[in-house]
Amino acid sequence: MRSPFRVLLLVLLLSGVATATPADAPVPDDWAYKRPAKVPAPPAAGNPIDAFLLKELAKKNLAFAPPADKRTLLRRVRFDLIGLPPSPDDIAAFLKDESPTAFEKVVDKLLASPQYGERQALFWLDLVRFAETDGFKADDPRPNAWRFRDYVIESFNNDKPYDRFVKEQLAGDEFYPGSADALVATGFLRHFPDEYNAVNLEQRRQEILNDITDTTAAAFLGVTLACARCHDHKTDPIAQHDYYRIQAFFAGYKPVEVPLASKEQLAEFETKRAAWEAKTAAVRAEIEKVEGPYREKDAKKARGRFDEEYAKLLDIPADKRTPLQKQLAAMIEAQVVSKGDVTSKMKPPEKERMGELKKRLADHAKDKPAEPPRAMGMTDVGHESPPVRLLKRGDWRKPSDELVPGFLSAFDARDADVKPIGNAPGRRAAFAEWVTQPTNPLTARVMANRVWQQHFGKGIVASSSDFGVTGDRPTHPELLDWLAAEFVGNKWSVKHLHRLIVTSKAYRQGARGDAAGEKADPDNALLWQFPRRRLDGEALRDAMLATAGILNPKAGGPSVFPDVPAELKAGASWKVSENPADRSRRSIYVFVKRNLRYPLFALFDAPDRNETCSRRFVTTTAPQALTLLNDAIVLGFAKTFAERVLKDAGTDTGKVIDRAFALALGRMPDSEERAAALAFVKGHKGRLPDAVADLCHALLNLNEFLYVD
Repeated sequence: MRSPFRVLLLVLLLSGVATATPADAPVPDDWAYKRPAKVPAPPAAGNPIDAFLLKELAKKNLAFAPPADKRTLLRRVRFDLIGLPPSPDDIAAFLKDESPTAFEKVVDKLLASPQYGERQALFWLDLVRFAETDGFKADDPRPNAWRFRDYVIESFNNDKPYDRFVKEQLAGDEFYPGSADALVATGFLRHFPDEYNAVNLEQRRQEILNDITDTTAAAFLGVTLACARCHDHKTDPIAQHDYYRIQAFFAGYKPVEVPLASKEQLAEFETKRAAWEAKTAAVRAEIEKVEGPYREKDAKKARGRFDEEYAKLLDIPADKRTPLQKQLAAMIEAQVVSKGDVTSKMKPPEKERMGELKKRLADHAKDKPAEPPRAMGMTDVGHESPPVRLLKRGDWRKPSDELVPGFLSAFDARDADVKPIGNAPGRRAAFAEWVTQPTNPLTARVMANRVWQQHFGKGIVASSSDFGVTGDRPTHPELLDWLAAEFVGNKWSVKHLHRLIVTSKAYRQGARGDAAGEKADPDNALLWQFPRRRLDGEALRDAMLATAGILNPKAGGPSVFPDVPAELKAGASWKVSENPADRSRRSIYVFVKRNLRYPLFALFDAPDRNETCSRRFVTTTAPQALTLLNDAIVLGFAKTFAERVLKDAGTDTGKVIDRAFALALGRMPDSEERAAALAFVKGHKGRLPDAVADLCHALLNLNEFLYVD
C-alpha cells in the first residue's frame, strides 16, 4: 500500500508541479524522444550559449551578473576542469596577463593537463557505479578493476570521441578486438554488485542482467528504463517489452579476465609456461596426488550447496552445454573448484611431504613466467544467446513471450539487425551502433547535459538520467538541442563542449546578481548569476593536500589506501598503504570499497557505487563541520600546511600570515583579517608552530576554502 506522502508526490509529478520550466513556451512530454532540431543560435556577437541564455533572461527583464574577478574565475575553472585550486604562482601569472585571450589560454592549458582526465573521470565513475569490490556481505575485492578507472582517465585526457568511448564500453571486444583499451573498457559491464556465493543462480543471473540493463539505459540514454521491468512505464512511452528487448542484447554475457598483452607476448608466455610445466610435471603430479582427496572433499561439500538441477550441469561437457547452462555452470565452478591452500587440513606426515614437494617446485620458480597483466572484461558465451522472455511482474520465475533484441519503441520500434563481427556474435555491437547514431535523440543530448551540469551544478535538464515525463523539463530546450548538434558536429569532442561552456559570459559572471533576479527567478534556473557550489569530498581532500604541499601527482596504477579515522577500526578491510607518499595521492586513486566508503567522501555525499549516480546531492550536516574541526587526519593536514608556511616565510609573523592566506585562499588578508590573525598567533599559549598550525586549520575550515564562487 502506498503511503500518503508517496501518493502526494506522484500527484505532484503527474500534475507537472515538480517539472515546471521557466521558459514561456511549454515543453511537450515527448520532447526527449524527438530528434534534436538544428536550432540556429539567436543573433548576437560572441558565444552562442550567451545568446540563448540572454534571450530567456530578457523575458524577465534580467541580465547576467557583473563578471567575476580574475582570482575567483581562475579558482572556479581550475576546480571545474582539473579539480585543484590555483597556486599563488598560477594566480600571479593570470593577473599579470592582461591580453584579451588570457582566460582562453588558461582554459586550453587546463584541458591539456593530465589532471583534467583525473577530474572528469570522477563523474563518469559515479555514473557507471565503478567499484573495486563485489558488494553484499562478503564484499570481496576485484583486483583488476582499477584498470577501468585508468582507461576512463586516459580517454578523457585524449579527448576520445564520445561515440567511440560509448562503443568501447558496450562492445569493445566486438568492435576493436585488437585494442587493449577497448577490452578494458568492457569492464563497464562488469561493475554490477554481485553476491558471488549465492546458490539461486537464475535469480543471480537475472539480477546481473537487470543491473546492466538499468545502468546502460540511465548512463547513455538518460531514461528510467528500469521502471518498465515489471510493467509498461507509468508515464513515459516505454513498454515492458522494450525493457527485455534491450536486455536481450546482453543476455549472452560472459565475464572474463582479459590478458593485456600482444599476440607475440602471449605466444612467448605460453612457450615459457609449457617449458616450465614440462620441467615440473612430476612434482606437480605428486602434489596433486596429496592434495587431490582434500580438494575433492571440498568440491563435494561446495557442490552440495546447490540443487541437483544446478549441480549436474558440471557433469555436462563444456562444449555440450546450452548458452544458459554455460553461464550457470561458470557460476557454480567459481564456487566449487577449490584453488585455495588445503595444507592446514592435512595430517602431519602429509604436511611434511607437501613442504618437501613445494620446496622442489620452488627450485624451478625462476623458470616460471610471470602471468600477463589482466583486466576485468566482458564477452559472450557464443554466437547463440540464452533466450530472453518478458517476465511477468519482473519475476524471473514467471517467463512469458520470447523476445529478440530491439530498440525503444518510443522512437524506433525495429528489431535489431544483428550480424556477426568476425568471431563475435555482434549483439552488443548492434546496440552500440544504435546508441551512437547521430539520429538517436537521446545520446548527444544526455552527454551535453551532463557536461553542463558539471559547470553549473544542475543540468539544463536537472534530472540528468531521467529525460522523461516525470523528470525535470529542460530550462532551455533550444540551447540543449544546439549543444547536442554542436557536440556531434565537432566529432563528439567532450573537450570542445567544456571549452565552449567555460568561455561563455554566463560561466564568467559573478556569483552575486541583483535583487531583481532573486524576485523573478529565485532558483536561478535562468542563470542570472553564477551558482555558488561546495567542493565535493574528493576535491576537498585534494585541495587540502595541495595546500599542505604534499599532493602526490603520480598517475595511474593500483588504488591506494589513505589513513582512515582510528575509531573506524577498519582492520583487514582497509589496509593503509605502506608508502606514506601513496597515502597522499589524488582522491580519484583511492580504493573504492562498496561496504566501506572513504569516510570523508561519504560525509560529503559521495555515492556508495551500488547503483548509478548521475548527480550528487549536497547535504549540510553537523558531522561535516565537526569532522573538519576535530578529525585527526584534517588536523594532520593543517600541521603539514603550517610546516610549509614556516618553511616558506620563516618566523616573521606578518609574512607567515600572508603566506598562509595566499596558499589557502589565493589572496592576501584584508586589514581586519590581518589584525585578527596577528592577535591570534601572538596570544596563542603554545609555540609558534602550534599557533600557525591552528591558524592554518582555521583557514581550511573557512567557507571561502570549502566553496567555489
